[in-house]
Amino acid sequence: MSILYDEGQQAIATESRRVLDARMDKGRLLALLEQVGRIDQPFWDTAVEQGWTALAVPEVHGGLGLGLIELGLVAQAAGAATSGAPFLTVGYGAAQALLAAGQTGDLAALAAGEKLATVAFAEGSDPLPAGSAVTYADGKLHGTKPAVIGGLKADIAVVLARIDWQPVLVMADLSDVTRTAVPSFDNSRLYADLTFAGTPATVLAEGQTALDLARDVLARMAVVTAHEQVGGAEALLNIARDYSLTRKAFGQPIGAFQSIKHRIAELYGLIEVARANCIHAAASEGTDEFLIAAADARLSATEAYDTASRDCVQIHGGIGVTWEQGLHLHMRRARTLGIEQGNLLFWEDLLVDQLAGAAA
Repeated sequence: MSILYDEGQQAIATESRRVLDARMDKGRLLALLEQVGRIDQPFWDTAVEQGWTALAVPEVHGGLGLGLIELGLVAQAAGAATSGAPFLTVGYGAAQALLAAGQTGDLAALAAGEKLATVAFAEGSDPLPAGSAVTYADGKLHGTKPAVIGGLKADIAVVLARIDWQPVLVMADLSDVTRTAVPSFDNSRLYADLTFAGTPATVLAEGQTALDLARDVLARMAVVTAHEQVGGAEALLNIARDYSLTRKAFGQPIGAFQSIKHRIAELYGLIEVARANCIHAAASEGTDEFLIAAADARLSATEAYDTASRDCVQIHGGIGVTWEQGLHLHMRRARTLGIEQGNLLFWEDLLVDQLAGAAA
């Protein structure tokens, strides 16, 4: 398997980065940090206009029929721009769950950006609770899913619930669901507690099949998020490098000092390892090794982005913590993405379990 992109994929990467560089505005993103319940609408309009919402949806359902590799490249550009909306990732996860279950009625609307979808799996620190607090009986959902990504604006949700004590995966319309905004470190993620009180829902899968499908969807979203983290880390690397070449101390650029050189070189290594893992994971879509590859990508990309966000601020010194500099956009996003789709402990445990199973 090649870990290089072909010409078409390279064109997608170049064009998506060019478009976002031209249309994103740091002042607009900074304003979002102090508001609850808003996304960066110009970014989302761009995503719909460019067809990014349709990338991984089959052509028969109104999509472009591409895959995780191409969506990952767009996510990488979005990560570099600290894009102000979460729906590329969770919308993709919801679409994949609907495809796997054969419930394709909403896919055309999702591909066209006419509907927004999210995934409501996690409860507390558990991204895949087998015994969910949300119950499903007589075709209806009851209970609350806390801090759902994009929950404030999503139209539909794929929800992991339970029938008695068996897991069940369902699709629910959110038009009549009570939403409680959750103020957060990064308000553009639109976290909300979703309270279901007899909400009608359609079963996608039950029992172990539901848990397996939810795990696969979570892994797919984690790979998209890992690409986003790599994009953010690479943007910070470039910012730190450029600053170290222009900022002077003791009569020379600070980039001439070994402490700065080594930090930037180590960061470059972390990013390239994470990038290779992301490419491998995306190319492993649908294979037996996908879960292992997804965990590798998730772990390495989280480390790269978190390290880059801290090191870039430190290289900038005092100016790095100012509001105008805007490095905290990446700092907040790095910490936020580090716990979405499961924290490092979850992915480390999953990786160990998968490797132990393969060895057995």
